[in-house]
Order: sequence, then C-alpha cells, then structure tokens
Amino acid sequence: MRKTRRNAAAAAHPERHVIALVVHLPITKLDALDAIAFAADGAIEGAGTAFPRVPLGPSAWAEVELPRFGEPPPFAIDVWSTASLADAADEAERLRAALERLGWRVRISAL
Repeated sequence: MRKTRRNAAAAAHPERHVIALVVHLPITKLDALDAIAFAADGAIEGAGTAFPRVPLGPSAWAEVELPRFGEPPPFAIDVWSTASLADAADEAERLRAALERLGWRVRISAL
C-alpha cells in the first residue's frame, strides 16, 4: 500500500473513519476545494494552511489528496467522520452526487 497522508492519519486516529472519492480531472487542490465547498454549500476551513478542509456535517469533512508531482490524475477526496464509518459513507455519497450534478465523474473507492 502506498504511504499516504490518509493512511497515516487513519492509523494515528482510529476514532476517525474515512471514505475516498476518486476523481479523474486535472485540477489544482485549491480549485478542487472550491468546487467541493460549492457543491456542499459550505466554505473552506484552513485555506492557506497545510491541511485545508471543507466541513460536510457536524462530524464530517472533506480533504483533497492530489497525486505527487508529475503523476497524472486521479486525485482523491477523503471524506472523514469522527462519528462512524457509516456517517463517512453517507457524507461521501451526498458529496459524490453533488459533484456529479456539477459534471464531475466520481467513484467511491473501497479502502
């Protein structure tokens, strides 16, 4: 398994649950976060920091994990929840549907 920030965070915080959405678009992290915030009718928290995110619900948020320099898409949208894996899955499904209404092609990845 490739070492990613998602894997490290999940191991360090077992009370956090994550579902990944996979998107095949050439896009910057900021543009992806803007689109997620628009689709979720929210705002980016921590813009300009190393760990910006978009709140999706009271216990869920989305983060963007881009490929490393020189790697082609896809990129991942990690949907995190402190409540449960089912909550993360529900929020991921809502976000997937909202992004697809914007014309994105999104699939939910099994972790």
